[in-house]
Amino acid sequence: MTLIGVRRSLVPVALATLACSDPNGPGSSTITELPRQLTGAEQKLISGSNTFAFDLLRQINASQRDSNVFVSPLSASMALGMTANGAAGTTYDAMHGALRLGDATRDEVNEGYKSLIALLRGLDKSTDFRIANSIWYEKTFPFNASFLTESKTFFDAEVAGLDFRSPSALATINSWVNTSTNTKIPKILDAIADEEVMFLINAIYFKGIWQKQFEKSKTVSEPFHAYDGTSTDVPLMRQSATLRIARGADYIAADLLYGNSAFAMTVVLPNQGVDVNAVAVSLTQANWNTLEQSFTEQKTDLYLPRFKLTWERLLNDDLTSLGMGIAFEGDHANFTRMSPMGEHLYITKVKQKTFVDVNEEGTEAAAATSVGIGLTSVPQTVIIRVDRPFIFVIRERFSGTILFMGKIVRLP
Repeated sequence: MTLIGVRRSLVPVALATLACSDPNGPGSSTITELPRQLTGAEQKLISGSNTFAFDLLRQINASQRDSNVFVSPLSASMALGMTANGAAGTTYDAMHGALRLGDATRDEVNEGYKSLIALLRGLDKSTDFRIANSIWYEKTFPFNASFLTESKTFFDAEVAGLDFRSPSALATINSWVNTSTNTKIPKILDAIADEEVMFLINAIYFKGIWQKQFEKSKTVSEPFHAYDGTSTDVPLMRQSATLRIARGADYIAADLLYGNSAFAMTVVLPNQGVDVNAVAVSLTQANWNTLEQSFTEQKTDLYLPRFKLTWERLLNDDLTSLGMGIAFEGDHANFTRMSPMGEHLYITKVKQKTFVDVNEEGTEAAAATSVGIGLTSVPQTVIIRVDRPFIFVIRERFSGTILFMGKIVRLP
C-alpha cells in the first residue's frame, strides 16, 4: 500500500537513456506479489485509506501551497480508526465517511486493520517497518472495558490508565512515542489540558535501504529552484540505473524500490511550467491506480535531493472539512461506545508529527498521530428534598407581581 504526499521541494529528476549501473542495495531476494491474497475487508480498508490519503493531502495542501508537507495518512487513519470504534450514531457515520470507508462495516474495518497490521509488519525482513498503537486514559474516568478490549484485539494497542494530573503522565506518553518512532519524534504532546481524559495514538517507523543505492561520490551541490522562484544549492544525489518510470499528462514519475521490493518511494515530478499544487489537486485514487499500472522499466539518469524534514500540523480543520466536524463538537459528539459518559466526550485535537531523512543509502521516516478526547462540563444533578419547613410564593412572572406567599412548617 503506497500512500504518497507530494511536496514542492521533493525532487528535481532528470531522465535520459544511459547505461544501467549495477545495484549495490540489499540482496536479490525480491518479491513480485504478496505472500497471500488480500481479504475482502483489507481491500475495502486499503481503498478507503488511500482515498482518504489523497483527500487529506489535497485539504492540507490548500493552506500550505508554498510550504513543505509530509503527512502520514495511514497513521492518521489508524488513530482515528481506533477512536471511531468508540463513536456511535451520527458521530460514527461522520468519522466513517471522513475516513472514506464506504460500505465497510465496523467489523470489516476492525478485522481489516488487524490483519493488515500483521501483513505489513512482516512483509520485508530487510526493511525496518513498525506500527504501534496505544491508548492512555485518566484512570478515574469510566471507560467501557469492551472498547478498550477491541483496541487491544484489533489494533494491538497498548492500553494503560494514568493519573493525568501527575506530571509523570505526560512523560510516560511522550516516552512511548519516542521509543515507538525510534527517537525520531521525541514527543507528541506539549501538555494535558484539564478537560482531556484520553489520548489514542498511532506511531509508524520506517527504515528502508534502496535496492539501487546512490554512490556518495556522485553527490554534488546543485541549485534547487523553489516554488517562490528562489534558488538554493542542495546536495543532489545521482544514479544511472534501470528504474520503473511512468508518465502522465502533467508529470513524470520514478519508482524507487526498497529491500525486497515490497516498499517503494514514488517520486512525482511535474513537467516544466506545471504547478506542483495542480498535480497535488489532481491526485485521486483512480488517477493513482492509473499511474501505478503504467510503470515500465527504462534506463534512467536520476537526480534526487538528499534532504531531511520535520513537519507537524493540527488536523482538526482538515478533518472537519472532510466531514467529521461533529466529532469535535462537545454538545453533539457521541462516544457512548467508549464510555457511559460518552455523550459528554468529544475530540479535542488531532495532531500529527512526522520526520523523513532521504539519503544515498535509503530512507528513514516516522510519524505519530494523537487523538485527544475531552470531557465537556457535565451539568450537575441538583437534588432538592422538600422535607422540612419552607417558603413558597405564587407570582406573576413577567410583571413580578406577587400574588401569594406562604410558609410551611408542618404538614398534616
